[in-house]
Amino acid sequence: MLKMISYREIGVSMKKTFIGSQLRQLRRDHGQTQVEMGRRLGVSAAYINLLEKNQRSLSVPVLMALADQYNVHWRDVVMDKSANILADLRNAIQDPLFAESQPDIQELRAAIDHAPSLVQNFLKLHQSHRTAMDNIMKIGGERMPQELLTSSPETVIHDFFRDNFNYFDALEEAANALVSEETCQPYEMQAALKHRLDNRHGIAVETMPVEEMSEALRIFDSERRVIQLSEALDFQNRTFQLAHVICFLELSDVLTDITSELSVSTERAVSRCHVELANYFAAAVLMPYDAFHAMAEQSGYDIDRMASAFAVSFEQVCQRLTTLQRETKRGVPFFFLRVDKAGNVTKRFNATSFNIAEYGGSCPVWNLHTAFRTPGVIMPQFVELPDGEKFFTLARTTERPVYSIHTQDRRLAISLGCEIKHASKLIYTSSFQKPDDENFSKIGINCYLCLRQNCSQRAHSPLFAELTTDTSRRGETRYES
Repeated sequence: MLKMISYREIGVSMKKTFIGSQLRQLRRDHGQTQVEMGRRLGVSAAYINLLEKNQRSLSVPVLMALADQYNVHWRDVVMDKSANILADLRNAIQDPLFAESQPDIQELRAAIDHAPSLVQNFLKLHQSHRTAMDNIMKIGGERMPQELLTSSPETVIHDFFRDNFNYFDALEEAANALVSEETCQPYEMQAALKHRLDNRHGIAVETMPVEEMSEALRIFDSERRVIQLSEALDFQNRTFQLAHVICFLELSDVLTDITSELSVSTERAVSRCHVELANYFAAAVLMPYDAFHAMAEQSGYDIDRMASAFAVSFEQVCQRLTTLQRETKRGVPFFFLRVDKAGNVTKRFNATSFNIAEYGGSCPVWNLHTAFRTPGVIMPQFVELPDGEKFFTLARTTERPVYSIHTQDRRLAISLGCEIKHASKLIYTSSFQKPDDENFSKIGINCYLCLRQNCSQRAHSPLFAELTTDTSRRGETRYES
């Protein structure tokens, strides 16, 4: 509860905080005038007016009054999601549907400040449109219209994580508590987790031959109280799986509480989200926030160095880096994307404005796809999106469990990227001079949504625009002349 939280804690998190749009929406939700809200909070209507116009920053006493009078958590009041909303708006208006009349960034910011509900409804409508078009492309229009407008559980989960800045404080606190109880070195964590499972839950852990696992990597037999791990799993992933199971055993109420905010409540979507949250917890156990953040900053985000220090895999480090978004101790905001050799997206997390394709077909100019040619080698790249946003990205392959002749060469490729303004903090840019425009590879989300006119890698015509055709010349591709 708020009353148990110190002024100091609130003050550290707030700094100089403006809550104009949040306050206006809260007042409208309760059907109050500025005078009525001011009376309830013990301040003048003029002060409420200044707060709503962002001409005054929020004070701690007013914040505490808001929490008491309107039954809201103080963190929800001060959390500024405007950057993510602005990024979503900028991505949405890049749709060719709006090519003839695109608002500038000042208009977008004004809309967020003065019409937040309208902005949210517009983004929902545009997302429904995009979902329908993506599903049509994916399945050939065989479903009923209602199904076409329903986002997949994967999309819902991705958006849910992004809305929470890829950070869940309740899971971080639970992970810290476990690590404090099971004090040990990183390479000893697997033994510690086995002991915890046996001592607290009466659960044994067995490593099983591949032939007896029916192609599964982990099976929890609740009746026999046994966790079976496939011998195909390496050391790091066996440890990760044990922490994952512990999350379900000890934090089921926490998972339920977190997913109560999901925009859909289908059993499949909730279950999938619980799995991803359990993965989040497992990563937080193996890579505790404070220690992991400190090493990231000290090493220049050297992924291999961090993987060695915490006895985890390259991929586990990359995904964990996207979660360093605690208000009082933020790391570099990253996006994470994993694809197979056909370009299908198998995992994605995002703490940036980068618009990640859901169903694959991502841009071949991006070296994420080239990474398959040089397994295990990190490939850096400066990229520019069609709207002019610039990023620095790393691409590298990651191995899948190999347990037979039929499971060889199941490599996936992952990409980790950040906005160009953060790139100097990464050790991977130390050998590069400050890049000019020519050093940025011009990429898009995918060919269907990209309007670049002279791309030598274009594989499809844009969905919502027609490229000009000149019968007197032949361009680099059959779609451009």
